[in-house]
Amino acid sequence: MVGLFKHPKRKIKKLLKDGEYDEAIKFGQGLESEYSDDHDFMFIMGSAFFIVDDAKRALPYFQKAFELDNDDVETLTLKTNVHLALEQKNEAIECCQRILKLEPKNTEAQQLLDELESV
Repeated sequence: MVGLFKHPKRKIKKLLKDGEYDEAIKFGQGLESEYSDDHDFMFIMGSAFFIVDDAKRALPYFQKAFELDNDDVETLTLKTNVHLALEQKNEAIECCQRILKLEPKNTEAQQLLDELESV
């Protein structure tokens, strides 16, 4: 168990896997200043908030993760879902377009984009 404290991102992931969402979020927030420029940490924290249906709090983490690595399709996909949960259609469209620039054959992003643009 000592190894988890040497690797705090692993500890957060384990807590999330074990369903200890509040504990994972609390632990992660305590490390935020130290890991504020770590893409993986920001992605994990955004995911934690999204898991507990707090899209509003998840968005800044996904935005920061995207700023740190703007070619990560997984981050863009979750960021799209957050925008949809917050009813931010234009931002979701932008995310889908960015995904398609990175992966032109991404059918999920294309279908969602078609659906959003037709409404």
